[in-house]
Amino acid sequence: MGRALPDPAKIGDMADASVRAAAAEDAPAVAAAQAAAWTQTFARTLPAAVLDELRGTAAVEQWRRAATEPPSRRHRLLVAESGGDVAGFAAVGPAGDPDLDERTDAELLAIGVLPDRTGEGHGSRLVKASVDHLRGDGFATAYVWLTETDALRPFLESAGWADDGARRTLDLHGDGTVVIDQLRLHAGLAEEP
Repeated sequence: MGRALPDPAKIGDMADASVRAAAAEDAPAVAAAQAAAWTQTFARTLPAAVLDELRGTAAVEQWRRAATEPPSRRHRLLVAESGGDVAGFAAVGPAGDPDLDERTDAELLAIGVLPDRTGEGHGSRLVKASVDHLRGDGFATAYVWLTETDALRPFLESAGWADDGARRTLDLHGDGTVVIDQLRLHAGLAEEP
């Protein structure tokens, strides 16, 4: 069965859809988008307190710093905007895994679209803009860590990303009480001829 047609009420907003660099004032909307996306993905897995932290002032401040004081010139925080509202975000930068080379390998560090704004192309625009920035910064390969059941996985795989066999367990509190098992996807960033 094909994809559902866009809601006619949202078509006007879609004409104004774009991706841009995040600014300090976008931090609350980015935190809200991450919290909503994680709640949708991890509601059965993570305690409510962990999900609530994503909406807190510390999370908003972390996203503000990501927009205004990135760790390097190759780190980027992007937002998908529609009708003047932030609908999603993506954060990219050099890969940090010990088996990767931060000079040529990049990571899609975080990505999320508000659940009520999925299916409007924001995820596709964010991934494309992220790839464009990573290519421009000289990266050859991009990686992303996901859970086995993450809704983003089939989307990325349909765009050419593939499981590279790497696995990890993310310990959110450092004490083993809240863990997430993840797998890693990768994609080459060379331009198609």
